[in-house]
Amino acid sequence: MELHDLNLLLTIARTGSLSGAARQLDLAPMAVSRRLAALERELGVRLVHRTTRSVALTPEGETFVPYAQAMVEAEEAARAALAPANATASGTLRITAPEVFGQTAIMPLVPRLLADHPALRVDLRLTDRIVDLVGEGLDVAIRIAPLRDSALVAKRIAPNPLVLCAAPAYLKRHGVPRRIDDLAAHSCLVLQGMNQWTFDDGARAVHVEGAFSSTSVGAIRAAAEQGLGIARLSYWDVRQPLAERRLKRIAIEDGDPGAVDVWALLPTRRYLPLRVRVFLDRLTTALAQAGP
Repeated sequence: MELHDLNLLLTIARTGSLSGAARQLDLAPMAVSRRLAALERELGVRLVHRTTRSVALTPEGETFVPYAQAMVEAEEAARAALAPANATASGTLRITAPEVFGQTAIMPLVPRLLADHPALRVDLRLTDRIVDLVGEGLDVAIRIAPLRDSALVAKRIAPNPLVLCAAPAYLKRHGVPRRIDDLAAHSCLVLQGMNQWTFDDGARAVHVEGAFSSTSVGAIRAAAEQGLGIARLSYWDVRQPLAERRLKRIAIEDGDPGAVDVWALLPTRRYLPLRVRVFLDRLTTALAQAGP
């Protein structure tokens, strides 16, 4: 059995379609179909039920997939163990991250990462929605949110306090709130469905309203910079406008707005590819140097 054919089977199982596997592996759909058929002939069993729209593992396929996964991981681990210390990363690094964080914290790392690892490719998917890490064949998801229980492996990357902030012009016109109750009298910029701002780990809360709301963190930040009100965003979302004094941090005397740390989520596996280790090391170092 060829290991690349085992990886092909795992990708088909993960995506649920031959065309999806073809896209992830950068192969023609016909090549995927031929290689799957060759693997089935070699094993003497049918591994996948094919329909015009989707595929599903047969009982034999369900039985075989864990063994295929173990063989692929063992081969990758052996390569990593034998690789020299100065080995360069290769392959396609598939990352998903929140849009603002990806633009401000990850994108600055990409040019040097690619220059230092010429055989590496980066596929960065910026979205504020929760992406199915395993189903979409991603290597790592960066999350800025409380984590849900899952089978994924979570690694804390950096602290990330929540920050109340507004444009200096807004604060000059409307004054600076000092206490939690003062916020009720201000125009507060809210992410849709989040009109309760909590403090002290949820022990206190205040209902806030304003003339502008959005589903986008980037839009909330832009509205704050334009003087439309007070925003409650994470440090990494507003670090740059705070440093450039487009926004001013507001200190609330009787409550702590809390934190939503930066996490890396990884598929459940024993082996971490070099491309992922290199990326996480760079990101962790950069956040530590620029952190709050």
